[in-house]
Amino acid sequence: MDRYAAAAVDRQDHAKGPAGSVVAHAHDIAGSRDGAVRKRLATVGSSAIQHKGWTQSLDAIAGIVNVRTRRRVTRTECGPQNNTDKEHHSDDNHCRSQRIRDLVAKRTEPANRSEQEIAGYRDVLNTIHTNYAEMQLTSNLVLQLHRNLFQFVPGGGGRWKSTDNDITATRPDGTTVVRFKPLAPHLVSDAMTQLHDRYRAALDTRAVDPLLLVPMYVLDFLCIHPFADGNGRMARLLSLLLLYQAGYQVGRYISLETAIEETKEEYYDSLYASSEGWHEARHSLVRWWEYFVGVMLVKAYQQFEERVGVTNARRGAKRDMIRDAVNRLPNRFRYADLERTLSAVSRPTIARALRELRAEGAVRCVKPGRDASWEKLTRR
Repeated sequence: MDRYAAAAVDRQDHAKGPAGSVVAHAHDIAGSRDGAVRKRLATVGSSAIQHKGWTQSLDAIAGIVNVRTRRRVTRTECGPQNNTDKEHHSDDNHCRSQRIRDLVAKRTEPANRSEQEIAGYRDVLNTIHTNYAEMQLTSNLVLQLHRNLFQFVPGGGGRWKSTDNDITATRPDGTTVVRFKPLAPHLVSDAMTQLHDRYRAALDTRAVDPLLLVPMYVLDFLCIHPFADGNGRMARLLSLLLLYQAGYQVGRYISLETAIEETKEEYYDSLYASSEGWHEARHSLVRWWEYFVGVMLVKAYQQFEERVGVTNARRGAKRDMIRDAVNRLPNRFRYADLERTLSAVSRPTIARALRELRAEGAVRCVKPGRDASWEKLTRR
């Protein structure tokens, strides 16, 4: 069950077509009757807004980005199952952490469902980091990203749901109650097309500030709940993509997934408040905006600022940044990709780091020259 379950509302009629946020509220927000809302959000979002553009000159911090996952790697992969000794337990945790790092760096293959999900998330994250500027938000793109997310999982992905996926909760007495009815399967395809059309129109006409429009899209996506599985992960990946395209690149350095995990109570509460009345377009976006901008995004920027100070004070930081940036790129990458990711690092520093990695057997030069390309090597 997706984490959105805890934030759903009690009564909805999922037989109707979508009303939603982008569909119903874009022009209202631009109008005078929502002026108070915009003023309120201007205060809430000031920390993120004042950093827009500033982050683009700090690509040297790109190596700090840390792909984190709360999913476990099974103990059978790393050590004994029944060991309760603290020292062995610590070794076991280290083994799991190392295996996750190996998965993220593509030094090993996924061995179970949890690892398959980690590997899929890793690949979609890398795609967004590298290609966000060329990725146009359409239903086909969303389906392709979902297909990539589940590429290692039996059955795969990349299809809209074919059955109802009601969000349920279990009461203390053991009974189950439906907390939210997402859109019916036969309505999903048209709803997603409409959502993307309205999002692009609002973006093109500048009817809504992107800092408000992005969370509107994410809320609609979660209420439609278009997939049988992976809706929460897709919502967070799409948040990253759309924030990148709007110029807010903190997700290149700080895990937005972690920022949400560390504020999950506010996440659930704000979703509950802003989902109520969604089908009838009677919902209020303020609580969700306040969370998305004023809690999640601002928290990420605060963590970013803290890490800037730590990184600037540490010797060898640029070398480590380059190594981490290489780990995040696809197996075969161009020098230009690395240079674009690390725009604040000089070409000689990047070239020196690549020579060091080649000497260590971590990479090899596939094509020399101005349009040089490199390949990561699997270490034995």
